[in-house]
Amino acid sequence: MIPRYTRPEMAEIWSDERRYERWTRIEVAVCRALAKRGGIPKDAFRAIESRARVEPARVAEIEARVQHDVNAYLDALAEVVGPAARYVHLGLTSSDILDTALALQLRDAADLILVECERVLAVLRRRALEHRETCCVGRTHGVFAEPTTFGLKLLYAFDEFRRQRGRLMRAREAIAVGKISGAVGTFAHLDPGIEEDALTELGLVPAAISTQIVARDRHAEFITTLAQLATSIERIAVEMRHLARSEVGEVQESFGAEQKGSSAMPHKRNPWRFETLTGLARVLRGYALAALENTVLWHERDISNSSVERVICPDATTAVHFMLHRLAGLLDGLEVFPERMRQNLDASRGLIFSGAVLLALARHGLSRQEAYGLVQKQALLTWDEGGHLYDRLSQDAEVQKLLKPEELTECFDLDRQLRHVNRIFERVLDQPDSTSEERR
Repeated sequence: MIPRYTRPEMAEIWSDERRYERWTRIEVAVCRALAKRGGIPKDAFRAIESRARVEPARVAEIEARVQHDVNAYLDALAEVVGPAARYVHLGLTSSDILDTALALQLRDAADLILVECERVLAVLRRRALEHRETCCVGRTHGVFAEPTTFGLKLLYAFDEFRRQRGRLMRAREAIAVGKISGAVGTFAHLDPGIEEDALTELGLVPAAISTQIVARDRHAEFITTLAQLATSIERIAVEMRHLARSEVGEVQESFGAEQKGSSAMPHKRNPWRFETLTGLARVLRGYALAALENTVLWHERDISNSSVERVICPDATTAVHFMLHRLAGLLDGLEVFPERMRQNLDASRGLIFSGAVLLALARHGLSRQEAYGLVQKQALLTWDEGGHLYDRLSQDAEVQKLLKPEELTECFDLDRQLRHVNRIFERVLDQPDSTSEERR
């Protein structure tokens, strides 16, 4: 059975409680930096640090009247902090809090996503090694091409997800940037040192330059990276969906003893979980477009990005987290049918070895064009009239002149065709596991 998805940690990141907790951490960090420089009396800072907390319900109650989330939060905070609250939010603008808090949220969400990414990588590696020698037919344009192994399909995905992990690590770094620079980013009311101290305490890097907000190309990079990751998830999901088709039948989603596949057709065992991954990938690509649109704002900012981010940031991170969790479970429990793979490979009637024969004939004196035409003639007859390509070629006078029987037989040797599989595994799995390598 596929493990049930629960998301308490991801949901908590985007909860009202955690959001206001982060806002409070930021305000306290700024106050600490000010107190360190004598900008706030020490007793006032102690009162702020010890009392600063708000109840989401109270903030919501105030916001219903004042119609401004940060002002509602500050009013609620002042009720519990008391007179020392006059030192809170000195020289700050709302976006100093909102953007810095969003950086913390996205950074923490990235950490959770990276954990699930590691699970997918571990499953892909294990199952790739398990099926390193499980022969199957390779397809290009959906048509039989040449032999490959199911392990190579999974190894290819492993290499892809390793690159996606590297991209996500870099996007995490790009988004872990805050600002405490005031209404238009000029530090009109605060020294840049306050920003540096506060953000260091929070584990963030100060934006080298900002307006009222942190530049939104950073957020676009983060969301488009999630969309890329979702697209890689979809790519392997589509591969498995194809291989699960009735006429292919090479893999199958795990199916529970009491599970039902259709309300009308009791025989159905559908790859529906893989299909949900395809659907969600479409959503993520839409969010990527929205994030790119958000980079274009008026002057030092307008608020058109805000409503978009309130939807796409929690949704995109939660969706990708879920997709990775589901994919790891699907691949872990995937039923693989090597016998059916071999049947499909044999169903090509030798056509998957046509390239090997072409090269053998060319090595024995025919031009490539002549060799291609000779093999293609017999291959098309095999497609259209049946039989086996080996039998047709072994009876062809031109082939007999150039290839000894054992040479022709060697062209149809599956082990020879796949003799470098282990070398491919070594090249992929022996790579140093570092971000620099993943960029290649």
